[in-house]
Amino acid sequence: MHRIGLGIVAALVAAVLAGSGVVADAAPQAAEQALRSATSNEYVVVYAEGNAFAAEQAIIAAGGTVVDRNAEVDLMLVDTDNSGFADQVRDAQGVTGVALNHSIGTARPNMPHRFAEERPQAAVTGHPSANPGAKGGGAHGSDPLAPLQWDMSMIGATADGAHRRATGKGVTVAIIDTGVDASHPDIAPNFSNDLSINFTVDRPDIDGPCDTPTCVDPANVDEGGHGTHVAGIVAGARNGIGITGVAPDATIVNVRAGQDSGYFFVWETVKALVYAGDKGLDVANMSFYTDPWLYNCASAGDYVSGAVTPEQLAEQATIRQVVLSATAYAHDHGVTLVAAAGNGHANYALPQRSDATSPDYPPGTEVPRVVTSNCLDLPSEAPDVISVSSVGPSGTKSDFSNYGLGSVELSAPGGWFRDGIGTPTFMTPGNEILSSYPLELAIEEGLFDPATQQPTDNTSVADCSVSPCAFYTYLQGTSMASPHVAGVAALIVQAHGTGNKAHGFSLAPDTVRSILLGSATDHACPAGGTEIYTDEGRPAEFDAVCDGTTANNGLYGEGIVNAAAAVART
Repeated sequence: MHRIGLGIVAALVAAVLAGSGVVADAAPQAAEQALRSATSNEYVVVYAEGNAFAAEQAIIAAGGTVVDRNAEVDLMLVDTDNSGFADQVRDAQGVTGVALNHSIGTARPNMPHRFAEERPQAAVTGHPSANPGAKGGGAHGSDPLAPLQWDMSMIGATADGAHRRATGKGVTVAIIDTGVDASHPDIAPNFSNDLSINFTVDRPDIDGPCDTPTCVDPANVDEGGHGTHVAGIVAGARNGIGITGVAPDATIVNVRAGQDSGYFFVWETVKALVYAGDKGLDVANMSFYTDPWLYNCASAGDYVSGAVTPEQLAEQATIRQVVLSATAYAHDHGVTLVAAAGNGHANYALPQRSDATSPDYPPGTEVPRVVTSNCLDLPSEAPDVISVSSVGPSGTKSDFSNYGLGSVELSAPGGWFRDGIGTPTFMTPGNEILSSYPLELAIEEGLFDPATQQPTDNTSVADCSVSPCAFYTYLQGTSMASPHVAGVAALIVQAHGTGNKAHGFSLAPDTVRSILLGSATDHACPAGGTEIYTDEGRPAEFDAVCDGTTANNGLYGEGIVNAAAAVART
């Protein structure tokens, strides 16, 4: 396989990044990524501590090339054309696990974006009524679109609530996602170019044509949209424009691990977590699961039904091993980890789990299976991660949200399109979460008309009194719930941590977690013990049994996150 010389690639990447606003230190990282081939298979190889040399010799003998290393968790990234690589290396001296990271794949025609379900495809009515161009015209002296942010009012993340005590100043939040659009007017004031980094390489089979010669995007763009929406929820600036985030003065750090298409592969996920720990970031939001397995099993005994090969089991066991190691590493280095519980309306407290989506890469390889609850959804079910379910404006668990006593720890506003049954708000975009979105992507997706400088539908808002136009859209999902908790975690670090606004604050993740859980607003189970969604047009399998007490139950965990109470707590 032909490879470009490292020095040539480094020079090329440096030239690309020079005009992007990304710091020069990112060039070696991008150059390393550029050596990764889009025409061969990638594997992650785990080795026992002190056995890096032996593992590398086995990798070379099997026709592999080590293209990156992560010594913090004893991991190597390998590129190879050898289809039998995993079998040859798995039992080699010093090697404890091998998993496929990327493989040659062909996208299905019209394959949907990973997060397509977060924008409901039903006919909607109503239209945002706030005037985005009225600077400083929001409620309580906040931003113009604040009246549309029912989510911030619900949790007390407002100017006359939590923001009287803390705004996140001096706190860093890693957005481990599809990227962050640093040019967005509500993101730019809080975005850190110096700390932001991109660990992904675009793959044309799933992401579309590359936009740079190296297929490595700058660390200040988001061509998936998801990460920018998440970032605005966490820390949209209070600047007289658009929305206000939960922690409007927190520093946004783009630690990109997600492809444009929404896939999050294991190597990129691990690199992001280790980076967050090494850089001493305070909080990390993870609104995804690690591909290609929704649930990662440890042994054949975890399969109740469905076909699985020994190689696939070994791959799942390796993913478990390295993601759990990486979350522990980040936690032990001071990062409070928050993750979305998922949108599969599954009860994670049950002894079995159904999955018809795995493996989801390469596309078209999935096989229906039923597995035990020992098979983990990662990173949300890692011990060091706070898992968050979603509620709508009524405070009821969103029909799509995963749940389960002992699995979900907190709930937060994630939106629910079907909330408000029997009222004019039913199935309107205002039931969802309004946040920032990349303008160029909105144009590409047909959500914004640059000629008229107006949104093309009633699910978005734009303010073109600033340049570039500030674009916002409504989405729903546990992906939107998790960043509300991450934002409150940032407020807690400032309010209760050590340090100062100029040089930053710090607070142990276990302390942050304790304050989050202890200050949450209790939410009782529904009368009869089951939340029924058939009136909203959902089939019976969406109905959710609520186990537990008012103080801690399967639908809401220890309650709905409460920013005002969290910062006031002593």
